[in-house]
Amino acid sequence: MKLSRAEEELMNHLWRLKRAFMKDLLDAYGEQKPATTTISTLLKRMQDKDFVGYEASGKLREYYPLVTKENYFSKHLKGLIKNFFNDSPAQFASFFTKKAELSQEELLHLKSIIDDQLNQKK
Repeated sequence: MKLSRAEEELMNHLWRLKRAFMKDLLDAYGEQKPATTTISTLLKRMQDKDFVGYEASGKLREYYPLVTKENYFSKHLKGLIKNFFNDSPAQFASFFTKKAELSQEELLHLKSIIDDQLNQKK
C-alpha cells in the first residue's frame, strides 16, 4: 500500500518524532500548518492503511508509526525498480550512478559498498 504525497509528508514528521500528539504534528509543519481537520483526515486514512497507530490518553491521541521508514522506502523502491527498470536492480543502479551526478568521493563510497557485498557473497 502506498501513501499519498501529503500522507508521506505527515509520515516523515511522525517517523522523526516517533510518537506525537496532534499539536506536535501541527508544530512540525512550521508556519505552513495545514488545518487540524486535514491532519485528522490524513491520520485516519493512514490508520486504515495500517501505517499509523495511536494510544488514547483521555481525550487526546498519541500517534506512532506502525511501519519503519526503511521498510516503507524499501517497498517503494522495489516497486519503482519493478515498474521502471524491468525488475532489474542492476538497471536501476546503472541509471542512478549515471544520472545522479555523483562526486568521485560518492562513487568511491558506492564502489566500496559493492565490494563489501561481493566479498560477503563469496
